Order: sequence, then structure tokens, then C-alpha cells
Amino acid sequence: MSTRRKPEWLKMQAPSGNRFTEVKSALRDRDLHTVCEEANCPNMGECWSGRDGPGTATFMLMGERCSRGCNFCDVQTGGMDPLDPDEPADVAAAVEEIGLDYVVLTSVDRDDLPDQGAGHFAETIREITRAAPETLVEVLIPDFQGEPDLVRKIIDAEPDVIAHNVETVERLQWPVRDRRAGYEQSLSVLDQVRRESDAYTKTSIMLGLGEYDHEVYQTLVDLREIGVDIVTFGQYLQPSRSHLDVFAYVHPDVFDTWRRVAEEELGFSYCASGPMVRSSYRAGELFVEALAREEENLDEARRIARAASQ
Repeated sequence: MSTRRKPEWLKMQAPSGNRFTEVKSALRDRDLHTVCEEANCPNMGECWSGRDGPGTATFMLMGERCSRGCNFCDVQTGGMDPLDPDEPADVAAAVEEIGLDYVVLTSVDRDDLPDQGAGHFAETIREITRAAPETLVEVLIPDFQGEPDLVRKIIDAEPDVIAHNVETVERLQWPVRDRRAGYEQSLSVLDQVRRESDAYTKTSIMLGLGEYDHEVYQTLVDLREIGVDIVTFGQYLQPSRSHLDVFAYVHPDVFDTWRRVAEEELGFSYCASGPMVRSSYRAGELFVEALAREEENLDEARRIARAASQ
């Protein structure tokens, strides 16, 4: 574990309350897993509670063990189980029961499967659309080894937002990510989504891994060139001693600067940027809701999302 002392701005209260307990109970009843819990996300209480009730949860599909071993991630590698054929329907039933107004689906990597789990992912999207048609669906997908036919399975299921994370700048892809991942491969996935889908496109970048400012700027330029709509910035936090050390705790003012660069200089539709921001973060989801559900204009959607994160 990094010996660097965490600054005051990284301290958060543990999630609690009746709504938090209700959501957790509904998930346990169906033996479902969320990234919120697996990653011990600091925003869990905020997201699950929502603005006026329902809120957001991020479901992790296809098991708790991953076929890849990224050095920033705490999900266990290897020993994957067969897919649970009931999982798509169970997730949809939980979304309907909880009354979520926005759901995020993500997954472990399953390079061991013939279609890398793309079909299972797509079926879960369709089940949610059938069970809870008013719920907005965001998916945070693996790279599927850059295979267009597999990415297309996700596109054809018609989620509202399709996200895939580049995670870090090009120079640091290794050792941050598994060697089977890669910068150009991730850009190709996002490019295909933008070209073949009407969904909002989204990605996330971690800071504090040793990146230089000019590399972060170049990453933003590359993302805008392929038309990515939404980008989020968050602080990398070391999950255990066996993971990468934190190179630096980035000050909140730096995150604010990158938000302004992304939106005002480079033209991203929205940027959620802050030390505790994660790729599936409530403020970003509120922005999409304001555009897609409330039909607000871009500036007003940004204002609504920004106010929710204060």
C-alpha cells in the first residue's frame, strides 16, 4: 500500500441509510454483484439514493473473476465460472424492483468465452429494456479484443450510453492495464460505437499514475477526434500492496482545470472531473438524464449535473 498520506479531500463518509439498505437487500436476494460494492466505491451511498429516491447502481456481469490482470484493479484473476443463464433476467428483475431510474452494466473480461460474453451482455440490456422501459441503460464494456462483430452485439441491443475506458495515457497502458488491452484497441472500440450507434459515447481516465500534462491533453485530443461525448477524470487509489503505487495525489484544482479544457477548449459534451469521480458516477448520469429524459439543452444539462455533485 502506498505510504503517501491521503489528503483531506479524499476522505469520505461510509454509505448508510434506509435506501442504501433496501438496495443492498434486493441485490443479495438475487445473488447479484455490483461494482459499487466490489470496488468499495466512495460514491455508493450518493448514487444508490439518487436525487429524490431511485438512483443508480452499477451491476457487474459474468462473475467476480476476470480473465485479465490489470495492475490497478482489485478484481481477482483466473478461475472463471460458467455464465449464469438466469443473470440477465435477474438483473432486470432487480432493476424493476428497486425502481432505478438509471442503471450501469459492466463486466469482468471473459476472454475464455467464444464471444467473450458479448451475447450475455446484450441479452441483459434487452431484458432490462423489457422489464423497465423507462430506465436509462449505460454499459461499460470490455474491449472484446477489438473484434467489431462483438462490439456490434452491444450496439444492436441499443443501450442509451456505451462506455469503454482508456484508463490512462498511451505511454502508461502497460503496466497499468493487462497486456491484452491497448490504447489503439480501446480507441477503435469507441470509434466504432460512435460511427454505428446513436448512443452517447463515454470514457474514463485515472490521474495520479505518473502521467504528464501533455499526455493527458493528447489523450483528450485523440478522444475528441473520434467523437467521444463524455469523459470522466478520477484519482487512482491503490487497492492493495500488490497493485501499482500512487504516483501523486492530484489536487482538486487540477481536476477542475481538466474539466474546463475538456468542455470549453475541446468540445466534449460533458466532463465529470474530481478526485472521487469514478467512471460510473452519478453526476455524469444526471447529465445524460437531463439530455435524454428531460430534453434540456447542453448548458442546462451541465448545470443540473454539476449542481448534483456539489
